Amino acid sequence: MPHQIAIGPNLRKSAYFEATLRAGGKSFSVYNHMLIPSHFGDPEAEYDRLLNGVVMWDVAAQRQVELAGPDTGRLAQYLTPRDLSKACIGQGRYVPLCDHDGWLINDPVLLKLSEDRYWLSVADSDIHLWAAAIGRERGWNVQIREPDASPLAIQGPRAGDVAESLFGSWVRDLTYFGFAETRLDDIPLVLARSGWSKQGGYELYLTDSSKGDALWDRVAQAGEPFGIGPGAPNDSERLESGLISYGADMRWQTHKATPFEMGLGAMVNLGAGHDFVGRAALQRLADALPARVRIGVFLDGQPPLPGHSVDMLKDGATIGHVSEFAYSPRLRRMIGVGLVQASLAQDGLAVHIALGQDKVGAQLTPLPFSMP
Repeated sequence: MPHQIAIGPNLRKSAYFEATLRAGGKSFSVYNHMLIPSHFGDPEAEYDRLLNGVVMWDVAAQRQVELAGPDTGRLAQYLTPRDLSKACIGQGRYVPLCDHDGWLINDPVLLKLSEDRYWLSVADSDIHLWAAAIGRERGWNVQIREPDASPLAIQGPRAGDVAESLFGSWVRDLTYFGFAETRLDDIPLVLARSGWSKQGGYELYLTDSSKGDALWDRVAQAGEPFGIGPGAPNDSERLESGLISYGADMRWQTHKATPFEMGLGAMVNLGAGHDFVGRAALQRLADALPARVRIGVFLDGQPPLPGHSVDMLKDGATIGHVSEFAYSPRLRRMIGVGLVQASLAQDGLAVHIALGQDKVGAQLTPLPFSMP
């Protein structure tokens, strides 16, 4: 009998949960205390639609942390080392968040909806608690809450065709991370040109969860002429593209990393003049070369997926770790990403990956992977 996980009241269902079951959802994971589909029975077809057509994803588990009130801008800026002085309404920004010691605790997209209302579109963590505590300690007039916002992603080279058929040609004028509040008949949402893939697409942030079934069906209907189908954020494509996954590639509780180690040093704007959480620590880190760097890995053969990070070895000594690996259909081999000692980050360096008692051969390679 296959293993099962009970669904209790502590695991929240998304606005699209029933729709994903009707669409053939076969497996779910947990993200931000919410169920998120992991596949619909044919992962190869889902990958193919992402690269060559269009796929729709229930990513409502990508929760929003809303900052609202007169001091919203002050709190948002204090939470991130990235300079937000030129942040515009309607244009999102990718922002690292760090603790007081300079460790990354999240990497959300910030959406500025108005001068006194921002969203942080967060990865798997309880950033609303962090933001609320920081705001209260600073004495700022900001209210922190989770808004009724449930993203539905359409990704792939035909995503623009689907979005245009739903909303009109203006959607193609949105810049990357650009967004606009709009409606689809009686369905209110925020439409953003974004998504967790390098194939391009849009995210529809539904702002009335009672209309989840209606929005899912409208998108599926509009996408039918373009071959749309359901799917889930794809591990193989994200590894191929070198996308960061907070919780997999780094996590404050278990696998700490700094923005400099993860390649986000350009977003640590120490010269901008603003104060922020972890400024002193990040200044010290910026004055020295990072001890580790993010790297790609080619693995020999097709070893089983461990479901957790594994040590990277050179001559029997641990020199880093591989945070995740998977089979790449485009490269026709197993690939992974991880962190390695900076002095050993050499293209083609032969290493081993520890999988229990076994050791699998591997070679380092730069990110992102070079696609054929």
